[in-house]
Amino acid sequence: MSTPIHRTSTRQSAAVLTSARHREGGSRTGSTSARPLERALLEMQSRAGNRATTAVVQRVRDTERGDAAANGDASPGAKKKDYRDRIAALLDRFKKNLEPIDTFIKGFQTPTNAALTQQAAVAANEGLKHSAAASGTSAASGNLLTEAAGTVVNGMDAYKNMKDAQKHETGADHHKAKKKAKTKGADTVVGAAASGSYSAAIAKEVTKVQKAADAAVSSEASGIASASIGVIKATRSAFRIGGAAGKYKQIKNLGDPRLVQAESLARLNESRMQANWAAAEAYVALDAYWEHEGPGRLELLSEGIDAALEAMDEARDAAENLQHAENDVEQLSKVQEYAKKKQLTKIGKEAAGGGGESVKAAAGVVTAVAAGTVGLASNPVGWGLAGAGAGLVLGVTMYKALRAATKRYEEVHHPERWAPQGETPAEAASRKESLQHAMKFWKKVSKGERQAMAREIYALAAGPAISGNTTAEMRESARSLLIALKSGPAKHKLEPDAWAETLNDPAKTSGWIAEIAEQLASG
Repeated sequence: MSTPIHRTSTRQSAAVLTSARHREGGSRTGSTSARPLERALLEMQSRAGNRATTAVVQRVRDTERGDAAANGDASPGAKKKDYRDRIAALLDRFKKNLEPIDTFIKGFQTPTNAALTQQAAVAANEGLKHSAAASGTSAASGNLLTEAAGTVVNGMDAYKNMKDAQKHETGADHHKAKKKAKTKGADTVVGAAASGSYSAAIAKEVTKVQKAADAAVSSEASGIASASIGVIKATRSAFRIGGAAGKYKQIKNLGDPRLVQAESLARLNESRMQANWAAAEAYVALDAYWEHEGPGRLELLSEGIDAALEAMDEARDAAENLQHAENDVEQLSKVQEYAKKKQLTKIGKEAAGGGGESVKAAAGVVTAVAAGTVGLASNPVGWGLAGAGAGLVLGVTMYKALRAATKRYEEVHHPERWAPQGETPAEAASRKESLQHAMKFWKKVSKGERQAMAREIYALAAGPAISGNTTAEMRESARSLLIALKSGPAKHKLEPDAWAETLNDPAKTSGWIAEIAEQLASG
């Protein structure tokens, strides 16, 4: 059932790219005054982007055929049940395959086009201006294709999570689904606005290629649209920074667990010392019984041995309780530091990304002001803004991609590093296989550091049925961390007692770990 939809998407993509190539080809044949090196660069950009996009379409098409063959024996009811999930998965794969091309366009092709447009304006070179406009059309078409695919995927994801939030009326599953539905819904709105901005950019470049009389109007509209979407994205980054900063502050206010739990540790240490003294006194009494003469000696020895053994058991238990509490304090300290580091990292990434969008918004303003002359970034100021904004956005994208690739590599090359305690880790993959897995940018990390930290937090915060050796004070501190991570009773729409019961329910363990992992990464 999904094939007609996929073929339609392929034909539309091919039509856009073919149109872009046709316009670019016309530019190459009709603009003999462009410099050979510049013309070659523009031609290389357009052809590379079009070939890469066509390859992506073919890969997704092959994937769909494989899935259809694998599900050929499924019942009609099963096919209908997973219809939406299959479509969403295919579109998500399609979008993630397009993202590297989109990154190349935003970080290299678009700023280069801006530079060549500026040069054409200075030199009054109509041929170079024409070629740059054709390349710009191809670039904006690639951006539009990626953004439109992402918008559809986000919309479907938002709908799915909204239904999940309604299904799970309370608890961790409800909060996770509700938050994701809200986030993906906002992504859908922003993506739709960005798609409109790229459509305006295509119209602007087409009017420049055709030397239409309304080129000034198109340039002004494109500049306004670009500035608007830049402001929207920058504003959203500012809100995310505020959320991450607030969460960081709340976690920091929890204090150092070593200091917070000092009194509890001192009390446990006092119990250990008293138990040791009691054991020592029991052995002294036992020695006295050995020297006792007279009737009842055997009974006294039996009682002395029982008392000594009982005292030793109590001393051992007290020592184990103290050791366990000290380990819990160190573990809680580690996860709190990790949680703070994640929020600081998010603040840095959002600041860089939001700064890039702000600069791009300024470039859009320059475009609108310079409308009717040479279009996007048509003067040194606009060119510099376009390059700076693209550089910031590209830097954040490359950082995220590198970090994700490193985590995917570690996930299969060192599976023992973050494996759940008590679980036999999978066999380590070879270096070559790990590198191949790291390059699968469409796959998410499922067994990394964040998931391991989520398990540690849950183990400390869970109820007595799950973490019986954890002290009440330590459990309370861990639950305070959950509240600081925005996973408290209010967020789950539960009363405190009912919320605590969910932490003591083994059936809800997986949902809680997924919730904590999600909250560690969000602001």
